[in-house]
Amino acid sequence: MGGRARLQDVFRLLLVCWSTLGSAPAQVRHPLPVLWMMPVGSRGENLTAALAPALRLALKDLEEQAPPLGNYEIQIQLLEAQCDPAEALKALFDTMWAGPRYLLLLGGACPPVTSLIARSLPPLDLLQVSFEASSPVLSNRKWFGNLFSTLPSDRALNQAVVKLLQRYRWSRVGVVTQDGARLSEMKKDLFKQLQKADLHVAAAESLSEDVCSSVKRLKEKDIRIIIGQFEDDVVSEIFCCAYRLNLFGPRYQWIVAAGGTSGWRLGWHFSGCSVNSLLTAADGSIKLQIRQLGTTNTPGVSGRTPQDYQDSYFRQLTEERSEVNPLHAFAYDAVWVAARALSRVMEALKHREKYSAERNVTVSEEEVEKMLLEAVKSTEFEGVTGPVFFRNGERMTILELVQFQESGGVLVGDFNTSNRHLRLMNHLLKFKGPGPARDQTLVLLQQRHVSLLLYSVMSSAAAVIIIVSLIVLCFVLVGHKRPSSSRPLTSGSGSQDELLLLGIVLCSSSVLFSGLDGASLSDWTFDIFCSARLWTLSLGHTLGFSVLFARTWRIYFLCRVNHKRCLKPARLVLLWLFLLDVLVLTSWQILDPLRRAVLHHSTESDSADQDIIIRPFCEHCSSINMELWTTALYGYKAPLMGLGSFLSWSIRPPEVGAVALSRDLPTLSVFVVTLFSVTGALASLLTSHNPPLQFCLSGIFILCCSVFILSTMFTPKILLVRWNDSELQGEAAGEDEDDGDDEDGDELSRLNQQLKSRTEQLDIEIETITLQLQETFQFTTENHAGIRSNEFLGQDTINSPEQVRRRLSVQLPILHHSYMPAVGGISSSCSSLFSSQDVFIHLHDTSCSAQPIREQQ
Repeated sequence: MGGRARLQDVFRLLLVCWSTLGSAPAQVRHPLPVLWMMPVGSRGENLTAALAPALRLALKDLEEQAPPLGNYEIQIQLLEAQCDPAEALKALFDTMWAGPRYLLLLGGACPPVTSLIARSLPPLDLLQVSFEASSPVLSNRKWFGNLFSTLPSDRALNQAVVKLLQRYRWSRVGVVTQDGARLSEMKKDLFKQLQKADLHVAAAESLSEDVCSSVKRLKEKDIRIIIGQFEDDVVSEIFCCAYRLNLFGPRYQWIVAAGGTSGWRLGWHFSGCSVNSLLTAADGSIKLQIRQLGTTNTPGVSGRTPQDYQDSYFRQLTEERSEVNPLHAFAYDAVWVAARALSRVMEALKHREKYSAERNVTVSEEEVEKMLLEAVKSTEFEGVTGPVFFRNGERMTILELVQFQESGGVLVGDFNTSNRHLRLMNHLLKFKGPGPARDQTLVLLQQRHVSLLLYSVMSSAAAVIIIVSLIVLCFVLVGHKRPSSSRPLTSGSGSQDELLLLGIVLCSSSVLFSGLDGASLSDWTFDIFCSARLWTLSLGHTLGFSVLFARTWRIYFLCRVNHKRCLKPARLVLLWLFLLDVLVLTSWQILDPLRRAVLHHSTESDSADQDIIIRPFCEHCSSINMELWTTALYGYKAPLMGLGSFLSWSIRPPEVGAVALSRDLPTLSVFVVTLFSVTGALASLLTSHNPPLQFCLSGIFILCCSVFILSTMFTPKILLVRWNDSELQGEAAGEDEDDGDDEDGDELSRLNQQLKSRTEQLDIEIETITLQLQETFQFTTENHAGIRSNEFLGQDTINSPEQVRRRLSVQLPILHHSYMPAVGGISSSCSSLFSSQDVFIHLHDTSCSAQPIREQQ
């Protein structure tokens, strides 16, 4: 309450002076007390001596201003604030208590002190106008709403860095930061902005006592674009390490963004490298710095041009023998911001006291604070550092991009913080290489796909096989409509041939789907083709091999077991395998369907440019549990092919002729299908990294297998049908001339079945007679063992052993072969295209039964 009373007394005193001295001369100036916080550098040195000349110039220029600004005198009270937040806050409270009542705080201190005092300004009804760079944390207007700075915030530097990275499409960077409170906060804000812009920080290092170790880790991680946040005192040491580690040249780009308003001074600190080495390492690097002076030649609000102010400042420094402070121009403009804001508030209070109806109402401190806050926010004038205005508490200005070229810096662009526009002068930019450095080794993705020529050749071959298979299938279907005398002799053989041809068509169709990739198809179409290829290949293989396996099974039991009840499971093999295949494929399609997958291969270096590597990739069909499903598919097909190969090897015919050929064709086909299936599966797995080779090998194996089945299983039948048709026509013509009696086809079929049964009965009777004759021969030999041979010499007895052996050797073969189909049992005219296989089986059955008789003879 005491402070508020003193403030009211000050206002009353000022108003009395205005009212009583309304006609006073203009030279009378009313004092406005302002508290000046002494700035302290990063190492605690006093910077007041270098900034005092700038403040005196500002106060001197204010005296020469016309009313109303010239009616007020800024009285600055020095506050000795160290880099200790507790001591600085105590000194502020003591000064505020001692009085007079201060409305504004000018200047700043180190970041920890500035942050703490800025949080305390609203309760103290104070406003601060600083001229030091504010930390990104101070941009939170909810906590630091009473803090303003004529120096741009560090956030503006980070924004300029992000714009520069986006301009050259650098997305992978490394950050090296010097230890310190301000730079640490700047680093956190940089990470947030890089993440927001979708830029990746591959490495972040902090400069410790051993600077070279941090720089070396950047090189080990292959960092090409390096963002440095460090003060000028370590620049020489860092670029010395970069020179020793060869971290410079056309492959690297250094971007230094740590604030400051002056260029680099390489070599002014000991680094262990020569000046030429430092210049070589720093050549081409870019620094973002704050523009110290405006670029206009017209006088600003103070009546001075930027160059005129700088000359006056340097003259005073020479007289006082002080060092140059790079923030002097911003301190000059800060005094003008404070003076204009305070004078505007005082003029508003004066107008209110004089003309308002509430002129006798005391103005509260909070209301004065709000008026002063609005006055600073709306401040806008042309200062020596350029246009001065604030947006969200931050100074809007121009940041410079300076590139170090040979031995000095060249202005190559600027960044406007008000509209965040980056302007680059490309004709002044110089890069060590043919262009900007790459942020990493350039990886060129190269897709391996099936060429159009290869796909055309394989597809044409597959189409020819499909057309031929369909023609043969039509021939089979037409053959079923022929008279019953020309139909298959065993039921089911015609349907098996149709299924075998259907399997060939499906397998050949899978070649048409496997050569297409994602380059020419959409994702949805590619997924459909993946499923179509799997279904056609698997079902086609199952149908074709099941038919061959069923025939091999039937031949095996006819020749080895001679039991017809074992033929029934062979007919069910095809049905069960087909249902099992459909079950597995349906489960696969529903639970884990095939989708497009990208397979990346090992990288390859480009011979033309070592900084470019080629990474081949290919697209293929895959699912989450691809290995599980393929194992399930191979789990029942591989044993079946092994069993088929075993049965085929067991019934290989040692003899030659029509009977051997009838068994050789199915067994050989089983061997070939097994060989092509195993070889094709292995080739597809081993060449998965090379789609053209995989497509070529798998297509060749599938088409060659199809061609073999067509040529071996159906070509002989077609030729045989043509020969049988001509024979049937000849026999029919002969029978018309001789007998004139045309036999019915159904009667021939029944007669053929009766002859088969009769042949089997005669085989059994022949075996019985053979055994009886052998017993008779043994008995006769024993009865005549004691009789002398001379008693029967010359006798021609019909029951002698010699005569019996002669009759057996002549009659039994005649009796056996008289019932063979080739002699009189079955006419060859009953054969047809797709019944010849069954005829061969029947012949083989008969030959298998006759083997014991020939051996006994």
